[in-house]
Amino acid sequence: MSDLTWNRYGKSRIRLVKVRRPSSASGQGGAAHELVDLTLDVQLEGAFDAVYVDGDNRPCLATDTMKNTVYAMARRHAIDHVESFALTLADHFIAKAGVARARISVSEQPWSRLSAAGEPHPHAFVQAGAEHWTAVVTRDAQGSEIVAGLANLVVLKTTDSAFSGFPRDEFTTLPETEDRIMATSMTAAWTYAPGSVDFGVRDDVRRALLETFAAHRSRSVQHTLYAMGEAALAACAAITAITLTLPNRHHLLVDLQPFGLDNPNEIFVATDQPFGLIEATIRRQA
Repeated sequence: MSDLTWNRYGKSRIRLVKVRRPSSASGQGGAAHELVDLTLDVQLEGAFDAVYVDGDNRPCLATDTMKNTVYAMARRHAIDHVESFALTLADHFIAKAGVARARISVSEQPWSRLSAAGEPHPHAFVQAGAEHWTAVVTRDAQGSEIVAGLANLVVLKTTDSAFSGFPRDEFTTLPETEDRIMATSMTAAWTYAPGSVDFGVRDDVRRALLETFAAHRSRSVQHTLYAMGEAALAACAAITAITLTLPNRHHLLVDLQPFGLDNPNEIFVATDQPFGLIEATIRRQA
């Protein structure tokens, strides 16, 4: 005998690109277009045991229908914020028979407007880097939880970063330093207060994180992570907590003594493995 103790199913990596075209825009002229580039996952939990155990598909909403729903909803809604679009999708799927929880995950690839003749071009774009924006909406009978964020935001500073005073044992070889390169590929995820509809805070959070990273006199990656989290919470009243993940992109000073050369913190080798991984959640005090 066996029991099905948990299940979830859905459609993953639904690719959606929407061009918002003002009614006055046509051909080469007109008002500027806006580009939205999303990858979405739709996941459902609920009364689907019979689908697995008995092969009874009557409760089973086809994953192809989920994909088509995303495209139809994208046509109906402006997608001003990925959080509000994900919430719209979650509300749609939670209303389906048998669905107890709907989880919508969205990754947005930002595009920047190209310039031509010194002016922003109305309909030409460039994908500047690996950074993308995220949103996860989970909807059940108790309500919705909305978490948004960013990932692969690569930052580096060449000074104002130290690491010293740590314990040493027989396996410690890392030298202490008061001046090093600090680099990371940042991931951030912040939780909105229940009932919040102020989803236009991404730029404010991002600005607070970056300005703090640049200006903070760091004693460790952990030290700067906490300062960044505090700054993000102070910048945006709509969020209650933020989780930051900072992998340490090590830049190791090269020993040039075998070549008769000194190295006054100028020549480094960048390494990507292994790496330190620093994570924490900073929550607003009640």
